[in-house]
Amino acid sequence: MPRSKNKVASRARRKKMLEYAKGYWGARSKVWTIAKHHIEKGWQYAYRDRRAKKREFRRLWITRINAAARAHGMSYSRFMHLLSQKEIQLDRKMLADLAMNQPEAFAAIVEKAQS
Repeated sequence: MPRSKNKVASRARRKKMLEYAKGYWGARSKVWTIAKHHIEKGWQYAYRDRRAKKREFRRLWITRINAAARAHGMSYSRFMHLLSQKEIQLDRKMLADLAMNQPEAFAAIVEKAQS
C-alpha cells in the first residue's frame, strides 16, 4: 500500500511560506528551499533585534539625559543618584522625553534633585 503524503496540506504549508517571501529578490521569493531558508533567517534577525531595540533605546535615553544634566552642571550618574535619594521615580524614557521636549520641566526636576 503506498504511503499517504497529504498533498493538500503540504502544498498549503509551502504556499503560506512563499507568501511570507513576497518582496524578496530573485529565487528567495520563488524557490521553496531558498525562500524557506531566508524566511527563517529573517525571523531569527527579527527575534534578536526585538531585544536589541530595547538596549538601543535605553542607550539613547541615557545619552539624552546625560546631555541635559550636563547643561545644568551635573553628570548623568550624579543626577540619577540624586533622583533615587530624593525618591523621584521617573524612568529614563520619561526623563529623556522631558529633556528633549520640555527643558523647563527637566530643569525643575534637576532643581528638586539638588535641593
